[in-house]
Amino acid sequence: MFPALETELKQETLPDPYEDFMYRHLQYYGYFKAQRASLPNSATNQHVWKNNSRHLLNSSLGERDELVADHLQKEKLFYSLMLNSPLLKSRQLLHNDFGDLSPRLREPPDLFAFFSGNGPLQAPRWPVECEVIKENVHHIEWVPPQPEYFYQPTGNERLPEIVGEERGIVVYQLDSVPTEGSYFTSSRVGGRRGIIKEVAVRLQGPEDNTLLFESRFESGNLQKAVRVNTYEYELTLRTDLYTDKHTQWFYFRVQNTRKDATYRFTIVNLLKPKSLYTIGMKPLMYSQLDASTHSIGWRREGNEIKYYKNNSDDGQQPFYCLTWTVQFPHDQDTCYFAHFYPYTYTDLQCYLLTIVNNPVQSQFCKLRTLCRSLAGNTVYLLTITNPSRTPKEAAAKKAVVLSARVHPGESNGSWVMKGFLDFILSNSPDAQLLRDIFIFKVVPMLNPDGVIVGNYRCSLAGRDLNRHYKTILKESFPCIWYTRNMIKRVLEEREVLLYCDFHGHSRKNNIFLYGCNNNDRKYWLHERVFPLMLSKNAPDTFSFHSCNFKVQKSKEGTGRVVMWRMGILNSYTIESTFGGSTLGSKRDMHFTTEDLKSLGYHVCDTLLDFCDPDQTKFAQCLAELEELLQQEIHKKFHELGDDMDLETGWSDISLSDIESSTSGSDSSLSDGLPVHLLNIADELSQKKICKKKKKKSLQTRKQRNDKHQKNNLMQKSKLTEDAQSQLNRRNEGTSLNRSKMTALILTKNKERMQREKPEYTLSRPSKRSTDTSQEPAPALKPHWSRNRYPATKRGHDALTEYPSLHIYTYP
Repeated sequence: MFPALETELKQETLPDPYEDFMYRHLQYYGYFKAQRASLPNSATNQHVWKNNSRHLLNSSLGERDELVADHLQKEKLFYSLMLNSPLLKSRQLLHNDFGDLSPRLREPPDLFAFFSGNGPLQAPRWPVECEVIKENVHHIEWVPPQPEYFYQPTGNERLPEIVGEERGIVVYQLDSVPTEGSYFTSSRVGGRRGIIKEVAVRLQGPEDNTLLFESRFESGNLQKAVRVNTYEYELTLRTDLYTDKHTQWFYFRVQNTRKDATYRFTIVNLLKPKSLYTIGMKPLMYSQLDASTHSIGWRREGNEIKYYKNNSDDGQQPFYCLTWTVQFPHDQDTCYFAHFYPYTYTDLQCYLLTIVNNPVQSQFCKLRTLCRSLAGNTVYLLTITNPSRTPKEAAAKKAVVLSARVHPGESNGSWVMKGFLDFILSNSPDAQLLRDIFIFKVVPMLNPDGVIVGNYRCSLAGRDLNRHYKTILKESFPCIWYTRNMIKRVLEEREVLLYCDFHGHSRKNNIFLYGCNNNDRKYWLHERVFPLMLSKNAPDTFSFHSCNFKVQKSKEGTGRVVMWRMGILNSYTIESTFGGSTLGSKRDMHFTTEDLKSLGYHVCDTLLDFCDPDQTKFAQCLAELEELLQQEIHKKFHELGDDMDLETGWSDISLSDIESSTSGSDSSLSDGLPVHLLNIADELSQKKICKKKKKKSLQTRKQRNDKHQKNNLMQKSKLTEDAQSQLNRRNEGTSLNRSKMTALILTKNKERMQREKPEYTLSRPSKRSTDTSQEPAPALKPHWSRNRYPATKRGHDALTEYPSLHIYTYP
């Protein structure tokens, strides 16, 4: 019937134009890493399809005039032939075993073709200002066999004087670092173009014992190193990109070490006045030789640890210093120091790759792209649930939403998230049960840009994302905007039982959470049941007494508060310390990565207890919470020196009045608009101010009276002068003499002024009175105050009690 079609099918294999476009598109942006030979020939395909798709219709079906009668029928027949043809039918549509078209689309696994065992991972994209070394930095996971206890201060720790570049030698310094005043413009894989500069000093020979510093790798942070003595260095951290603050996270490398020497490092530009380093926290160190020869990873090291205020006052905000001493385990070693166990964007991608390549886990864990960050890095979304047998069963599932790393320097959140994913993806019966009854939506890294560049708190917009969950600026805060919209869509379909955002805390030990007090008496104290259960399941690490549920105005833009206002009752920020525990068997011990990962397991275990059909545990926790609350109220009133009968109305007391403010971040307030919009906003505000008319300041009654009297005197003087000038211009032959003319003009002017004189009354008539017989009301005294009457007397009551008072009436 269609000879031209049959001929072309024999000669050429026509590709699917959609698939050809997608392959080319993904390959262009680096997301599809297939071999060159496996890709279709784009030029040939476009030529064949362009030359044949319409030609097939015209040559087979005749000219257009011949298609008037039955062109629709023939087009349908042609379309059916194309669908059934094994050479032409699209692989985006599912077909059954008989070749019939199925009315559903195939899932798009090709969007993640870069997650293949043969191809490389997606390389991180950096701002074009950042220099990045080509070396790949990787660390092994390791759990110390012995507990790592807090440092015990002796009181004899030395406080080094900060000497700076004047009396020291700069041995490492980054030049191309964007700071406040600049803003993110573009990114590329590998960061800045061109040759990577040598920013460390060159060694003068084998006897030169100068340390070689480096931080231009993923998540690294060190701005400058100054050698102030043979084995003593002052370090300056880099602020978050495009800001002038948030110095907390550090992660850098040193080479050319000496084994028998005691080195001292002093970080000179920390911003927080309080730190866990004051109560025994130690920095982390990693030896490359120990890792390769003894499989020893990160460990707590340091002596003479001191956190103190920098005495150099330059009139700006004060800086704080952290100093410690350390001995390296080997000569000529490569070592790393970090504020906490690093977890990079590449680490996440390697972990997700194992899930994608696992034939079992990939059946119930679907990996998708939530969005792209400002720099173009992928923000991943995992959907974890077992397949439902019926649509009704699928609709009955509740959702649980978890996220981490909105603050890039809080890497402990990623370790907790890893522990959660390890358990929920396992073949444990409890994990299978959770996947049967819940749908888990997981965003493992909300701020990949900040993680990549080594920021502590901000994204490349120069702002704290956890203060912008209410944002409407999708282009400036895409990660937050898409996360909130994703949760909105989930809420439209089903109930979200739990929202948890994993964070790290720099001033308090243990693990705890922040929640939101519920105002609904029906669910009174229910938001505290989950954390109380969690404290019972993890008594050595989780502290319920450190939890806080007060909603502060400065935290309205945080994830937990926004999700709570969207209707998620159990909305939490889970804070895990950078330090360790003060509870139970782990008292005075640093947390390891295994301790943090175990919390992820305990979240799953607590979720099962929380949703147990047998509500015995739930009821016991509610009763315990009521008792704890009574004790807290009694304690508060005792501190105030007041007594209260708790048996009568204690449950009516606002929970927010009992709790103090959360001891959260020092940077609680939002920084406002993203950096690149500040200049535009300033210009708009200046234009708006110029357009506005200048408002006259309000005057007191005395000022208005004085001004009116002054105007009257000036008017009288002017009228008199006008009269005099008129008389002077009169001719001598006028019928009225000069004296009569003057008297007549003055009389008329006096009558005119009398008519125009305002009446000082409290009443405002709707129309101007023309009754000249009515005497004007006496003028008010200059010091009359409208507040002399009681504020509660208004309207008719005021007229009744004070009959002489006139009330303003407005037409």
